[in-house]
Amino acid sequence: MRRRLRTSGRGHGRVQGRVHGRLSGRVYGYGLALALLLTACSGGGQAGPGATATPGASGDIVVASGRDVTGKGGIRQQLIDAWNAQQDREHSDVHARLVELPGSADQQRSQLLGALQSGSAQYDVVNLDVTWVPEFAAAHLIRPLPDALVGADVIKSVASTARWGGKLYAVPFNSDVGLLYYRRDHLKQAHVQDTDLSKGITWRQLRDLIDAVEAPGRSRPKGYEKGWTTQLGPYEGRTVNGIEAFLSATDGAGLTDENGRYTATVQQLTDGIAELRARTQGAYTLGDAVRSDEGESLTDFADGRTAFLRHWPYAYRTLHQSLTDAQLGVAPLPGRAVLGGQNLALAGSSQQADKAKELIRFLTSRESERCLLDAGFAATRESAYTADDVTCGVARTPGAASPSAAPSGESADRMPRDDHGRPAYARTILLPALRRAVQRPRTPLYGAFTQTFATELGTLFTDDPPGDAELAAELDKELRKVLPG
Repeated sequence: MRRRLRTSGRGHGRVQGRVHGRLSGRVYGYGLALALLLTACSGGGQAGPGATATPGASGDIVVASGRDVTGKGGIRQQLIDAWNAQQDREHSDVHARLVELPGSADQQRSQLLGALQSGSAQYDVVNLDVTWVPEFAAAHLIRPLPDALVGADVIKSVASTARWGGKLYAVPFNSDVGLLYYRRDHLKQAHVQDTDLSKGITWRQLRDLIDAVEAPGRSRPKGYEKGWTTQLGPYEGRTVNGIEAFLSATDGAGLTDENGRYTATVQQLTDGIAELRARTQGAYTLGDAVRSDEGESLTDFADGRTAFLRHWPYAYRTLHQSLTDAQLGVAPLPGRAVLGGQNLALAGSSQQADKAKELIRFLTSRESERCLLDAGFAATRESAYTADDVTCGVARTPGAASPSAAPSGESADRMPRDDHGRPAYARTILLPALRRAVQRPRTPLYGAFTQTFATELGTLFTDDPPGDAELAAELDKELRKVLPG
């Protein structure tokens, strides 16, 4: 039986639990955020991470967010604690408090919509999935923000997720993009000479490598079953994989325009379905992928059941807790990769707008973004990847012992880092992938879109799937019902 990793997120992924008993989501005290946290433990009186969704006390700036993939007391909480410590030094009576919403991302979205529409929770800052910004902006649940909060340092593709109707409604906090992880050890066992795929490969080359692993008469890796896996369960993961296939097949032609109007043709949908079918054909794809989410696909890959995995940046750190650099590699995703991530927005009902904007500015600053990158998130600023003078506080040797190190004094963080302490792949693979990434359809009706899209694509994974043209015609009909044309 497959072990299941508990998840609480959609396309951007929220892994909770462990792989091989060692895949930890905890941040191991890296940089300024932890240094400030340690000096601020006695101050502020703020609630700890994972607080229940209750209204904020007088003087609190309440930040509502989904769960942090870096774990309980993770980097988001550490940054908020650092801001609180700064408020104490300035003798301010205002503190921030992080409220982590339970459930899946769909459930979190519903909770936020209900709370902001009814005024039942006094949220000041809401951490929104990038696909939710148009919906919350169109419903006037979040306020326009000064354009100066998103400067030229923010990665251009990421910055575009924060706007709707010509106005800035959010500030990018952490980003996401689809990546290709692969088992170097599986390729070496198949006598593949060059296991450095960091420059990128095509889907045809990926299938050729799978054929090499599965060559007749060749001993297969222990536990190996099929070439690759991804997230094709009936949720946002299926939408993300579908959009990546569609945009790859149609040279980036989107399904909606900048105003959220449906623009796809049946022929474009037919081409996209054909591409998705080719990517997920049974000869190369793990059978469990059609039911998998982020946690399950991550477990299958770490267990050696596949040689390749489509996943998000946080998996780089997570997988390296049980796999060595000699076993694990990462590369750009073949074709188009979808942009994910979360943006901070100011709730329309906030009574402390000025202080809340100050907090947003702090949490998305150059130094904070570097902290997020060091912790395993995809940072939203170019400087986090390229400016060596931008650090997360007191400089440390990558992997050096920290207050949360193992009892032996050895750092518990096994993620490979470059000479400046960043994740080793950040500058050469992650940043270029973010720059090239494409967005999912931008529409205030995204919830209706993704439910329709994922449901209709589900017939592709049945025992008797329809043909490409037939499925495209049905998908077109259903999308026209939920999106303006």
